[in-house]
Amino acid sequence: MIDSIIFDLDGTLWDSTDAAAVIWREVAEKYPEVKDIIDAGRLKTLYGLPLEEIAIKLLPSVSKETAIEIMRESTTKQCPYLEKVGGILFEGLEDTLKKLKENYRLFIVSNCEEGYIQCFLKAHRLQDYFDDFEYPGRSGLLKADNIRLIINRNHLNAPVYVGDTLGDAVATKEAGIPFVYARYGFGDVTEYDYVIDSFPELLKL
Repeated sequence: MIDSIIFDLDGTLWDSTDAAAVIWREVAEKYPEVKDIIDAGRLKTLYGLPLEEIAIKLLPSVSKETAIEIMRESTTKQCPYLEKVGGILFEGLEDTLKKLKENYRLFIVSNCEEGYIQCFLKAHRLQDYFDDFEYPGRSGLLKADNIRLIINRNHLNAPVYVGDTLGDAVATKEAGIPFVYARYGFGDVTEYDYVIDSFPELLKL
């Protein structure tokens, strides 16, 4: 019987791409060699990948080194901005979390930098719903290993992972737990154990 739920963040709990695009564009404008369009639509297609991969794919007009330099400055500036303006929470999120919390322990594992999960929690005052979270900016590990880390650290017996991208599906399989595909999110996944078309549908599983 399921005892816990581990969530992806972007495309699963919220959409921060509009705000993130503002910061990425602001930083990229300092580099005249950047010829790429930076907008929320392009970011949505890349979220879920490790940050360096996002930078390289988002900014193909510049060198890998420059793309990563822009990424590092953007992610540093992004968190304070997002903490202030917030992102777009998916419909019914907090009410659903409140009901899930009555029966399950809740966690977050996301491929993000230091401070990103924290700014999500602070901006929307959701700290009390989650027992723990992990991300490569702190652990130095990618998603499958961070899922295992959360499982082991919190002594979880029967967790599931909820995410929206192929990367989430692959990492969940590597971690050896069931995958719930959030089809309303950013990705396109064909293999999953369960599927939801809105966040509140979790209550029906």
